Amino acid sequence: MGADTNDAPTTPTGRYDMKRRTLDLLFSIGGLGLTALLLIAGIVLTSNANFANDYVRDQLGAQHISFKPADKLTDEEKKVDCLVEYAGQKMTTGKQAECYANEFIGLHLKSMAGGKTYADLGEPQTELRAKVEQATKTNDPALADLQKQLAEVSGQRDTVFKGETLRGLLLTSYGFSEFGRKAGQAALVTFVGAGLLLLLSIAGLVHAFRTPATEAFAAPERAKDRATA
Repeated sequence: MGADTNDAPTTPTGRYDMKRRTLDLLFSIGGLGLTALLLIAGIVLTSNANFANDYVRDQLGAQHISFKPADKLTDEEKKVDCLVEYAGQKMTTGKQAECYANEFIGLHLKSMAGGKTYADLGEPQTELRAKVEQATKTNDPALADLQKQLAEVSGQRDTVFKGETLRGLLLTSYGFSEFGRKAGQAALVTFVGAGLLLLLSIAGLVHAFRTPATEAFAAPERAKDRATA
């Protein structure tokens, strides 16, 4: 005599099936939590970006540095786009600081002392000092010429030092402003992500309350076996 297996379950007896509404609520609540975290991160990043921008603007503004007016630019300076763009403007932004440091100060440093740096000029200055000291002891007729050379090199080295120092400070301000700019970009991304998560979480909540409380998630289908005689 054959057995009827039409109603035999395909899963072990006592298996628990999660309700669809419960799963929707879990995901929605988790999404709302992540939304809150992203909003907090966005607010912190925005605050950092505003601080960096305000700090750079205040510090640069306190230096009272202005770009040369367009009618006073040299032919070489006119070839630099940013010097023409910012001509006559007061320096208040990181991009302006970068332009002034690299294109204006950098340009003039290259044309000074044959492009030598403060460190490069240290050796000839030391050599000339030794020669002047020796010429002073021996009453060398070349003393006046050596002193003139020493004064010229010392003057160049002092000027280069001041230029390199200012250039470094301006580039530091530019770098700080870039951190602020990137923080602002990151804040925008977090706000967009928070907005998307909020919409998805709301959609999940709506779906949860529209779903019957008894509906299971991925409920197993019972196999339809043929009856055997």
